[in-house]
Amino acid sequence: MYKNMVNTSSVTNYITNFSFDNNSVAGDRRKTEIDVLEINRKPIKRFINEFWTSKQRQASSIHEVSYRACFKPQLPKFFIELLTNKGDIVYDPFSGRGTTILEAGLSGRNIISNDISPICNILSKPRFFVPSLENIKKRLLEIPIDKFAKANIDLSMFYHKDTEAEIVSLKNYLDIKKESGNGDYVDDWIRMVATNRLTGHSSGFFSVYTLPPNQAVTQESQLKINKKRNQIPPYRNTKDIILKKSKSLIRNLTNEQKENLRKAVEKSIFLQNDARNVSEIQSETVQLTVTSPPFLDIVQYSSDNWLRCWFNSIDIKQIEKGITMSKTIQNWSNVMDVVFKELYRITKPGGWVAFEVGEVRNGKIKLDECIVPLGINAGFKCFGILINSQKFTKTANIWGVNNNLSGTNTNRIVLFQKD
Repeated sequence: MYKNMVNTSSVTNYITNFSFDNNSVAGDRRKTEIDVLEINRKPIKRFINEFWTSKQRQASSIHEVSYRACFKPQLPKFFIELLTNKGDIVYDPFSGRGTTILEAGLSGRNIISNDISPICNILSKPRFFVPSLENIKKRLLEIPIDKFAKANIDLSMFYHKDTEAEIVSLKNYLDIKKESGNGDYVDDWIRMVATNRLTGHSSGFFSVYTLPPNQAVTQESQLKINKKRNQIPPYRNTKDIILKKSKSLIRNLTNEQKENLRKAVEKSIFLQNDARNVSEIQSETVQLTVTSPPFLDIVQYSSDNWLRCWFNSIDIKQIEKGITMSKTIQNWSNVMDVVFKELYRITKPGGWVAFEVGEVRNGKIKLDECIVPLGINAGFKCFGILINSQKFTKTANIWGVNNNLSGTNTNRIVLFQKD
């Protein structure tokens, strides 16, 4: 069982004696392995265990919105339940699809979200206001479809002409609602779902078969995929797909969770700042930060989202200017150094920061070992490094994950506390 323990000794005892409850055979339960690294002449403990997996206590269906390089909901849940109490503020400075803040909201915590990309708010904020399926269906029926509508860019390699007409009609409807200020939470929900359904590799998406929905290939690359697979875009009924995905997203939400989300957003702050300057957040108010920053230049966030930006009338060049994609570890560390100083300012005395990083470039760069001195320099005490180690599936090996030996493989969380 998880317990709310916010003092260092209790947390140490819990993690040290942790055993993964979901293992069916008691003899298979792993004990936490502990070793010590020396970083800048300071001993730093590493705790290695299977602290969570994707099967551990089934995550809420509301999380099922794809986004590149996002962590599983079980990761923030572990720290939220361990290090906070209901009503505490949980923050994510690199919010992405909103995994941390949604998990915090579901658990009855208050939330602060920040991400320099506007796609973050489009994907995360609507899920705090969950409409009924009846209201979604009614609104979809009200949206006019111009059968002759065409995009201002060539999307023929992704969509059937009738599907494209529906997408453009929906885009125009949402643009008008936004510009007039007459949109509501149902419109925002439909925008969120449609943004998530633009491209993918099954009939549950608007497009012909393409890469998984967390990234969009270029038009040229899609033409090559179509030729290789000998495929042409089939017609997809966009309204049916939006309704079906909406049903899936809310399928296991309880009334209590819906109410928790609604209450959380009442006191929430949604920012679109550089994480180095979040002056809107008052000093010493955040109990826990759980986040994962951009990893050097490994993931191209703006280019992966070019189609989402088009659909939402967002200037992708403006996003590219603000997103930090450092090619060298020194430049990346310089940015994160300032991020940590801002985190120290807003964290409550006794509060925590769980900073998730990974191994990149075949393990040659271990960002957790780079992060430790940055947090200490900002004023935090480094509790240690938690490594969530588990056996990976064959699918994971496709992406360079090979039983914790290479790629961005293990979840590595550097845990800090403010004295």
